[in-house]
Amino acid sequence: MSAESSPHDAVFRRMLSKPANAASQLRALLPAELSEKLDLGRLALHPGSFVDPTLRWRHTDLLFTAPLAGHDAYIYLLIEHQSSSDKLMPLRMLRYIMRIWDKHLDANPKADRLPAVIPLVVHHNRRAWHAPRDLSDLIDLDPDTAKAASEYLPQLRFLLDDLTVVDEAALRARPVTAPLRLTLLLLKIAPGNPGLAEDLRRWSDQLAEVLRRPGGWDDFVCLLSYIQRVGELPADELHDLVAELGPTAEEAFMTIAEQLEARGEARGRAEALAEFLAARFGPLPQHVRDRLDAATLDQLKTWTGRIATADTLAQALD
Repeated sequence: MSAESSPHDAVFRRMLSKPANAASQLRALLPAELSEKLDLGRLALHPGSFVDPTLRWRHTDLLFTAPLAGHDAYIYLLIEHQSSSDKLMPLRMLRYIMRIWDKHLDANPKADRLPAVIPLVVHHNRRAWHAPRDLSDLIDLDPDTAKAASEYLPQLRFLLDDLTVVDEAALRARPVTAPLRLTLLLLKIAPGNPGLAEDLRRWSDQLAEVLRRPGGWDDFVCLLSYIQRVGELPADELHDLVAELGPTAEEAFMTIAEQLEARGEARGRAEALAEFLAARFGPLPQHVRDRLDAATLDQLKTWTGRIATADTLAQALD
């Protein structure tokens, strides 16, 4: 199946692709002795994605460069969208780092040393991360044998920002930019939350701060678009919340009013399509339901037209 971006992809990419936002996240999460050696004032976004195409519905990645104690280095950010932890994430991370090094060597064919790659995984959804973070935990050896062979086995551990275990007080205290703080908050609490309006009223100062920042209008619209894509918040309640922030915020809301209407139509079509697919191919895996929920109206129309001729679920959603 082809892999459309998840509804979380756009907001994550917009907010984290800005070096100031990404730098604030790294300062907050990296060990102090490492953060102090990184010149985050020279953090720069590097083009490209290293995620397997078939996994782009569940993983979003961004690559940055920054000097590390005077040496070239990369910082690789990956966000995990699915509800369960990826048990093979250390292996996937090793594969992605290898791709980063391959691309680096293609651009620097005379290099005889490799730049450091610092990996960070951001995990959201309802369940806390419970899968391995160390590559060594995936290798099928008993502890004594693993210890004896450790010198010859690959080592990799990634930094994890598990938003499911970060409470709102800790998130408010985290020294990051307002747009990033709200992005992390929404990734944590917005999906499927019918009480989101009241939850966000506690964060009205941060919403107002987003609007006051340079480029804040576009950031604010991006956050509203994310809310209307993943939340269960009625449009009138979202409007009331935004109107409390003043005329500028209300104008931003009006720019997505048509999106809200179209998304309502898409949700109805997604539910109907899920019923048709289940009747034809049997119970749908959760990742298929997630794709239907994230799809555009045009995608849903295309998939609906394929049901009659498709022999498999993969063909219907190709």
